[in-house]
Amino acid sequence: MSFDVLGDLNWLAVIVATIAYFALGAIWYAPAVFGNTWMRAGGFEVPEQPQAAFYVVPFLTCLLATIVVGMLAFATGSDTLGEGIVLGLLTGVGIAFSALLVTGFFDPQKPQAMVWVAIVSGYHVVGLVIAASILGAWT
Repeated sequence: MSFDVLGDLNWLAVIVATIAYFALGAIWYAPAVFGNTWMRAGGFEVPEQPQAAFYVVPFLTCLLATIVVGMLAFATGSDTLGEGIVLGLLTGVGIAFSALLVTGFFDPQKPQAMVWVAIVSGYHVVGLVIAASILGAWT
């Protein structure tokens, strides 16, 4: 695989998948869903008026992850909804969950590190499944 695959991506699908992944975060981290538990588990509070970076950085990371999943979908020929779901699960569990698990396991600063890991990795697993499903179905 090379970076040449970037020219072959369906960029409209990438943008839609990125927005869906990011929008999931707005729901997932809402106080009524996992937001309050996530803040408590992480030992911090989101300010009432967060800075723009609070939204820009997560959007850019969703975009980057979606581009990479798109590249992997192209390289593996994942071009159906079912194959997108499998790709999303593989990247979500195999990369996002495993990286967050080791991070949480060795983070003594978080009051409830494993709860934090469950919430954050759950978001990324579901978000990557959604993104990869859109990419797979739309290619």
